Amino acid sequence: MTDHFKMKSLKLPALTLALVIAAFASSGTAQAQSAADEGRKLAFDRGKGNCLTCHVIKGGDLPGTIGPELVDIKSKYPKREDLVAIINDETLRNPLTMMPPFGRNRILTEKEINAVVDFLQTL
Repeated sequence: MTDHFKMKSLKLPALTLALVIAAFASSGTAQAQSAADEGRKLAFDRGKGNCLTCHVIKGGDLPGTIGPELVDIKSKYPKREDLVAIINDETLRNPLTMMPPFGRNRILTEKEINAVVDFLQTL
């Protein structure tokens, strides 16, 4: 086998591996964006997540002011699981909260709560 042929045969698997890694990376980004888009729809849906009833959210129409404005969420809640717990059942942390227990009362599924968290982390 010539040196030239050896070099070409080594480059092909490396190129293939690089392309596969790039495809998975962009796929993960697309999936995260899709989940955030789904979470936005749920948060703004007056019949489902209904976050706008109590919270000001950039891009939302006719927001309420009972709860805090939802901005800079990722820095306020760096641990994703804290935000999931709040949406699931804030009464466990704050028994006097006005926030509905979306998970406990089955208003949102676990998948939907995760999508809303994906969206909130973009704010």
